[in-house]
Amino acid sequence: MSTTPHLAAVDWGTSSLRLWLLSADCTVLAEHRSHEGMSEVADRGFETVLEGHLGTLSVPDNVPVVICGMAGSRQGWVEAGYLDTPADVGAIGASATRVPGTAREIIILPGLAVRSPDEPDVMRGEETQLLGASLEQPEGARYCMPGTHSKWVSMRGSVVSGFETFMTGELFACISGKTILAHSTGGGGAVDARNPAFASGVRDGWTRPELTTHHLFSLRAGQLLHNWSDDENRARLSGLLIGSELSGAGIRGGETIALVASGALERLYHVALTECGALVHGIDADVAVQRGLTEAWRSYCTTSKNRKQT
Repeated sequence: MSTTPHLAAVDWGTSSLRLWLLSADCTVLAEHRSHEGMSEVADRGFETVLEGHLGTLSVPDNVPVVICGMAGSRQGWVEAGYLDTPADVGAIGASATRVPGTAREIIILPGLAVRSPDEPDVMRGEETQLLGASLEQPEGARYCMPGTHSKWVSMRGSVVSGFETFMTGELFACISGKTILAHSTGGGGAVDARNPAFASGVRDGWTRPELTTHHLFSLRAGQLLHNWSDDENRARLSGLLIGSELSGAGIRGGETIALVASGALERLYHVALTECGALVHGIDADVAVQRGLTEAWRSYCTTSKNRKQT
């Protein structure tokens, strides 16, 4: 196991930043996380914020940085563009955008796009997780990637043939915190995947998604008429939304789903998928993005070297 710093790997999203100092064999030497996402740093400057975090970890000036996520969006640091599907995630490193005018070498990886005129879709950050996850599933798989905006991805080997985004996490936050249901859910908070109300919500959302908005209001009525608790209602709300997502994703039971997640979301989606009859192959999201960032950097270096030789 190497202990020499080789690469600073960064997943920089809308609301958070995750940074790992990695060795050449992808061993995590140090880690730093903050809530300084893209939307929080525009006034202070991306380079200033990044160098502050690198300084906290005492990262040498000659260690390069590879970034995925919303830092490469139109409103981010430098726009990194998109690769159109079908797309080989193995090509994201070769298609990276170098940040100009920085003291150290910094690259930002592109996202993926579905340019359908009827159902356009985009992702940033998940493509890098997919690159890392595909190393565990070289034959290809169907991936579930929970989050604020959950992604469902179909892959053949390392090639993404298509994907769909579901705004499940954002809807949960909005409904529990900014609608009449805030009075019945406690305004948000953690959800216990073991709560029976979660599983019943999943079943109802999955089997009868057309009634989801009716079932949502029943949370309010259940509190008024039957003293349903905030915890129970919050669990059922989460289950209804996730179950509706699984219905939209076409889960019918019996298939194997690669679940790229960690922490509370991993527990919720594992229970939900199992409730709907799916077989779950778990892949840790942090490990996937670390491996993906490392592989993308290797590809970038190889491509850059070949360009110089020609």
